[in-house]
Amino acid sequence: MDDFVQTKLTEWGLSDWIKTFQDQGIKKESFYCLDNDDIDNLIKKVGPKAIFKKRLKLLKGEKNATNQEHEETADSAQVLANSNTRDKGKRKLELQEESSGWLSPTKKQQRDSTYAEKFMLSEVRNMMECVHNKVHHREKTKLNAFLEEKICDLETEKRELVGVFGRTGAGKSSLINAVIGEKDLLPSGSVSACTTVIIKVEANKQNQKYEAEIEFITKEELEKELWFLFTFILNDEDYKDEDDDDYNDAVEMLSALYGEEWKNKRSVEHLINDKHFREIPEFIVSKKKPLTCESAKELSAKLVKYTRSSKDRDAKEVKKWFWPLVKCVTVRVPNNDLLQNVTLVDLPGNGDRNKGRDKMWKGVVQSCSTVWIVTDINRAVSEKEPWEILKSASSPMGNGGQCQRIHFICTKSDVIEDSDDSSVAGVRAAIFKRNMQAKEEVRREFRKLKGVHTHFSGDCFKVFTVSSKEFLKEKRLGPDETEVPKLQEFLQDLNDFHSETLKYVSGAYGILSLIQGAGCGDVAGVKANVCTELEENLEREISKVSETMKKSYRTFKKCIMEGVEKSNSSWESVLKSFLNPRRETGSAFHRKLKCIVANNGVYKPKKGKQQNLNERLASKLMESIDEEFRKTFPNESKCEPFNGAISSFSLGTGTLVEKYKKYKGVQLQLEFLRTEEEKIKTKVHKTIREQKKEIYSSLTTSIEEIMQKCYEDAQQCRGKGSLHAMRVVIEQHVRAKKDVMFEEAKDAMISNLRNLMEDILKTLSETMQKSIELSLKTDGESLPDVKEELETVTKYYQELKKNTHEGTSPVS
Repeated sequence: MDDFVQTKLTEWGLSDWIKTFQDQGIKKESFYCLDNDDIDNLIKKVGPKAIFKKRLKLLKGEKNATNQEHEETADSAQVLANSNTRDKGKRKLELQEESSGWLSPTKKQQRDSTYAEKFMLSEVRNMMECVHNKVHHREKTKLNAFLEEKICDLETEKRELVGVFGRTGAGKSSLINAVIGEKDLLPSGSVSACTTVIIKVEANKQNQKYEAEIEFITKEELEKELWFLFTFILNDEDYKDEDDDDYNDAVEMLSALYGEEWKNKRSVEHLINDKHFREIPEFIVSKKKPLTCESAKELSAKLVKYTRSSKDRDAKEVKKWFWPLVKCVTVRVPNNDLLQNVTLVDLPGNGDRNKGRDKMWKGVVQSCSTVWIVTDINRAVSEKEPWEILKSASSPMGNGGQCQRIHFICTKSDVIEDSDDSSVAGVRAAIFKRNMQAKEEVRREFRKLKGVHTHFSGDCFKVFTVSSKEFLKEKRLGPDETEVPKLQEFLQDLNDFHSETLKYVSGAYGILSLIQGAGCGDVAGVKANVCTELEENLEREISKVSETMKKSYRTFKKCIMEGVEKSNSSWESVLKSFLNPRRETGSAFHRKLKCIVANNGVYKPKKGKQQNLNERLASKLMESIDEEFRKTFPNESKCEPFNGAISSFSLGTGTLVEKYKKYKGVQLQLEFLRTEEEKIKTKVHKTIREQKKEIYSSLTTSIEEIMQKCYEDAQQCRGKGSLHAMRVVIEQHVRAKKDVMFEEAKDAMISNLRNLMEDILKTLSETMQKSIELSLKTDGESLPDVKEELETVTKYYQELKKNTHEGTSPVS
């Protein structure tokens, strides 16, 4: 038997079987050839056998990955020799970059580090699964139950959302395809996208197929939407002008679903009959529809009738369109490193009239850590739609969400109409000059925006000039000049595999430290002293966090009370400007106001600016807190909520480790508490990130609830003079409720803030108190020996921490 086999068996804690392998003449080459029958003959015990099989499977995977990398490197050299047959997909593209010098030594180091960390993470996960099984089959104690829970909690997936906005024809689909290396995934070019469907693109981690999952609106939502269309648009005498966007949208939607039949049978009851939806039984029973294909092109073809406009001339074979019923489509792509922890979301501009789709739209926008706003470079500044999207979505993205970065992406940057020099060098110089000019103009336009800067700083705004076409074909520009690689690099960093690996390994290190430390049998009196010190530290730290939050609370209360005063003095002028807008004719505004009252105060046009009466009434309240809210709940990754009070929380475990260094068991248990402390702070930050959205939106939500009766009454206004009647109903309602409306909105927000503060203190206190008691006050005799596992994980943990400090991780 060679040293390789002996070393592997020793590393895996299977040294008792070295002689058996030696007797059977197992060497390195035959080691890799072992199958399940061979292993069953070599190792008779179930536990060691299971460990060996898992470790060997992992080792074979690592070897295959190395071989594949060598093969792909050879392939890439051949690809570079023939530029006409280049494969611009995923891994090969990266190898081309490396071969041609595009991939910097730092990036190569980061890539190699990622591969190594993937192996680490996989091995530690397998190890913790084995530990979980060992604990599970031991005596049922509080400590064992606690440990099982902690091991299960290690499996938390990170997911970053990147929202992609832009009008049809701006190049969104081509951009997404180019960035992720799937040129046939989302239809582009002359194909018209449906403006209502949300499309999520993420990695398929389960298999090698291209998959999609289609989520529909409910039948109840369809019924309400049909009622709205027939009541307020199609059968309304004010909609005699068939050039109206709302009218045309309604006709397109109904024609897509029902052909010409809807024109003869305008009964909602008839149109929601199940017979119309026999092709999609999933809609009838409120289930998601799955699709599975071998290629991106095949999947794209199947998705056409669910995601594309029925005006699409390139899809004549489609007889019936179902996009009006679709809420969201999730597309899953195999073998894509850029999407491992990232989801790209193709989003409609300003939500949707349908309640279900609009709720999902708001949820996605609030959860985006980055937003891409895509527009044609030649209209980047002059076109209103991208800037209207940015202004209307800034509130749910900023203080009402968690967006940290806005990327304004100017597409078709390779297109230039006039150039004095027709040579390749001359054209490239002209393109470069025009792109730099476009970037500066866009930045200047961003600086002029009103309202956006209360949610975002200029540092979060970046401009890219990209050409998906040039990136894929490379006729005139290098890949860096298309700036698509910069977006790929951004997504690669956003995946932050190093952080995910460190988080898991750190948690595993803490749990194994607790298990091993509990069995060391240190002096009980020492543990009692440590407990006392920890509990005193906990009480002191909770008090410090509480005091910091109370200061923020008092400041908030002062700001919002000023907002109530401003709202009381300005509601009349706000309402007047909303109900009597300039440059809008009576009939046009009449139609709009009927839509507003039918949709609880909101009008969402296909094009143009959204109208929201609830937000207008709440505007002074929101303005009064915006600055303080952003300081207290910043989205920027370098800033901390509540002025860093949570991050500063510490039980002083580092000092105690040094103080009690003679007691190995206590040291290990303190290591667990240190890792537990980091985990609970991460959990609290996540809670803050989610609950701050509810706190901020509660102002508008409260006013919408108070205005509900008014909207219902205004819907009853019919016939001649109904526009005036609706205005009167709304004004009288606001006048009657003004003394309580803004106070109630203020109270709802303050109550939500107070609840968050109480939740934070409770979580910190109860979690750490429980961890102290179970680690230092509980007998650990029934626990397994995890010495070897702890040694391996400690080595990985220290290596990962070292990489973090040295900046050699994928995200430094």
